Amino acid sequence: MAESEFERVMKYSNVAMDYLRRGEIPPYPQFYELFYTYATGVNAPLNERLNALLLSPPASFVDAAEDLYNEFMRSKSADERIAAVSKRISKNIENVNSVIEQASTNATSYSGSLAEAETKFGTDLDPEALRAMTAELIRQTHQMREANAELETKLDASRADIEMLKRDLDDVQRETMTDALTKISNRKCFDMEIERAIEDAVEFKHSLALVMIDIDHFKKFNDTYGHQIGDQVLRLVAMTLRAHTKGQDLAARYGGEEFVIILPDTNVDGAHALCEKIRKAVQAKELLRKSTNEKLGRITASFGISIFRDGDNSTSLIERADKALYAAKENGRNQVISEFDKLAKVKLMEVAA
Repeated sequence: MAESEFERVMKYSNVAMDYLRRGEIPPYPQFYELFYTYATGVNAPLNERLNALLLSPPASFVDAAEDLYNEFMRSKSADERIAAVSKRISKNIENVNSVIEQASTNATSYSGSLAEAETKFGTDLDPEALRAMTAELIRQTHQMREANAELETKLDASRADIEMLKRDLDDVQRETMTDALTKISNRKCFDMEIERAIEDAVEFKHSLALVMIDIDHFKKFNDTYGHQIGDQVLRLVAMTLRAHTKGQDLAARYGGEEFVIILPDTNVDGAHALCEKIRKAVQAKELLRKSTNEKLGRITASFGISIFRDGDNSTSLIERADKALYAAKENGRNQVISEFDKLAKVKLMEVAA
C-alpha cells in the first residue's frame, strides 16, 4: 500500500473512531464499518441519515446505529454475497452443461465408429485392413477413456464447488436470521419460525407454547449506566436464553429489550418450569462494569406464556402471551405468568371488553 493510500485509510479510520466515541457506541466491527463508510462519503443516503442523527441525537444512538447498519451495510453485504453465489451457480450450470454436451459428442462419435466397424467386419477384409481397423478402434477406445476421465474430473470439481456454494448460502442465511448485537435469532427468523411451528402444531396435533420476555426497568438501567452496559445486559439475557433452549426450541430477540421463545411439543407446565429456570438464572448473574469491576447490581425479567389453541394464528398467540407478560409486569415484575393465570385472564377480558 502506497504511503498516501495508508494515510488516507488511517484518516477515515480516525474519523470513524471519533464518531464512535462521541456517540458512546462500542467499536464492534459492524459499527466501525458503518462509520468508516460514513467517513469515506461513498454512500450518500447513509451519510444523509447519519448527519440527521448527529444533529439531533436519539435516546439510544446504539440502537439507531444498529438499525442503520442493518439497512445500509448488513443487508447490502448479504445481497452482494447472494449475487456472487448466484453467479457462481450459473457458471457451474454452464460448466456441467458443457461437460454433458462434450460427453454426448464423444459418445456419438465413438458409437459411429463402432457402427462403421461392425459394417466392415461383415465383409471380407485382408489382414492388413483388419489390423488397421482394429488399431483405429483401440485408439478411439483409449481416446474415449481419456475423455471420460477428464469429464469425471470436471464433474468432481463442480460437485466440490457446489458443496462450497451450499455452505456459503447457509452462512448468508444464518447471517440474515441472526441479531447482530445478541447473536441469537432475530425478529425475521422468529416471524418465519412461529408460522412453521403453528403449521406443525395443526398438522401433527402437537402442543405449542410461546413465551414473551421483557427485561425489567431496562430503560432506567440503560439511562443510568449507559448504552454499553445496556448492550451487555441484552447479551447476558440472550446468552441465558440460548443456554436453556435446546432442540426444536427457538429463542429470538423480538425488539429492543423484548425476547421470545418458541417451545414446540411443550404444555403450559413445561413452559412455566423452563421460564422459572431462566428467570432464576438471569437474576443470579451479577452485572459488572468491565473497565472497573464495579458491581452494578442484578437484572430481572418478566415472562408471559400463551399456549396454541384451535383457530390460533401467530397474531392471536402473540397477543395472549403479550397480555400475560403485561400482567406479570403489573403484578411486580420478575415473575412468570401464563394466560391461564387469573391475572392474565383479567387482562384478556379487559381487552375483549
